[in-house]
Amino acid sequence: SGSGKSTLLHLIGALDIPTAGHVEVMGQNIHALSAKKQGMFRNKHLGFVYQFHHLLPEFTALENVAMPLLIAGQKPTHAKEQAHSLIAAVNLSNRAEHKPGELSGGEKQRIALARALITRPDCVLADEPTGNLDHRTAEATLDLMMQLNSDFKTSFVVVTHDQTLAAKMHRTLVLESGALVAP
Repeated sequence: SGSGKSTLLHLIGALDIPTAGHVEVMGQNIHALSAKKQGMFRNKHLGFVYQFHHLLPEFTALENVAMPLLIAGQKPTHAKEQAHSLIAAVNLSNRAEHKPGELSGGEKQRIALARALITRPDCVLADEPTGNLDHRTAEATLDLMMQLNSDFKTSFVVVTHDQTLAAKMHRTLVLESGALVAP
């Protein structure tokens, strides 16, 4: 805690503003963009997964997954077709019409992963994605993330305290007191 991991993700995702310097994502100084263009950039290029999933409780799993496409102006039928496909990819087709309150922690996290991938982003930013899951569910979620990385050719930037999770990543960087140190 306090090393700057979440802040780093917020800076990459243009959710926080740097106090000095600038942040480039895909060769673009994202903080030089207007708020509207930052939002468009996020919706097109980035997906987000948080420790506590941030699913909208009044919507079904299907509607939560489809939401980024609807926000981007896609037709509802297309958005729902894509959402069904991704929900199937995370093995939750039988839970598509359930609201978050009816899902287990692992199911919520898998729905959050599907939502993060719905726009086919270049990168998913994941903040402690297994932090509130039991060991077995965390392992299954990690395996799913690795499979989705391979299937969708989407990069995952994952921040975690879990050394077991970090050890399974293709590349590991270490932050201490806000500075990048050798792994």
